[in-house]
Amino acid sequence: MFKQYVNVFKLRIGMVIALAALGGMAITPGESLPVWKILVLSLTVLMGSAAAGAYNQYSERDMDAKMLRTKNRPFVTGVFSHGPKWLIAIGLLLLIAVATSAFALNAMAALNIFLGAFTYAIVYTVWLKRRTWLNIVFGGLSGSFAVLAGAAAVDPTFGTLPLLLALVLFLWTPPHFWSLAIAYRDQYASAGVPMLPVVKGDKKAARIILGHTILLVLVSLMPMYYGLSWIYLAGALSGGIYFLMKSVQLVRNPTKKAAMGNFFASMVQLSLLLFALMLESFFA
Repeated sequence: MFKQYVNVFKLRIGMVIALAALGGMAITPGESLPVWKILVLSLTVLMGSAAAGAYNQYSERDMDAKMLRTKNRPFVTGVFSHGPKWLIAIGLLLLIAVATSAFALNAMAALNIFLGAFTYAIVYTVWLKRRTWLNIVFGGLSGSFAVLAGAAAVDPTFGTLPLLLALVLFLWTPPHFWSLAIAYRDQYASAGVPMLPVVKGDKKAARIILGHTILLVLVSLMPMYYGLSWIYLAGALSGGIYFLMKSVQLVRNPTKKAAMGNFFASMVQLSLLLFALMLESFFA
């Protein structure tokens, strides 16, 4: 049953979102937060992400049933009952996350936690996913809001560095998700979801992914001009080069194997960048 809750709340994605919030905290100049506030930030961002993830699965039960990748999700299999009790639980979870962050951190951090959840649950899931291949472009803002929530916990008036990191998360999400969409293009097509590879084809999608990746890597290096050291440069550059290499391979050979390789390369790129950012903050 524990695995079912991990699944429905998308806690693996939530951990990445929480890490992005810690990145926003680490990159923001200002007085270091006490440990208890760091824990509150991590937990409330995770809760907001979990609420959005659960609503995503609640709303997409019909679509998930048509895809091999998602047909075992709990609302599809009936492990969890699709009814108003879940909507109440999801709403309460988000309310607790926003209220706790407002009380323990500040109103700006709470607002960004709410906006991140709203963007993923409503803008991406309800408004855009079934209508346009640009869905994940705007859905990527949910990660950006997590960065801004972490930054606001340190300083509610955003400076250049956290805004740049928020832009990095915004640019990272489309090539990350589109790579997965190439690998599962047939399933998205059968479910009627207009993901980029379904609408544009794998070859064109791969070229668009490469273009996004190039822009992502260039933007990820910009914080160097605002005072970050070689520690950050090493993480951003190594991860960026690896992601670029895999994206070039995807353009040359847009197969499912290459697409999954690029998907995992995107995770490596973001992980190295955020890890380097944490090291930068610690040693600074």
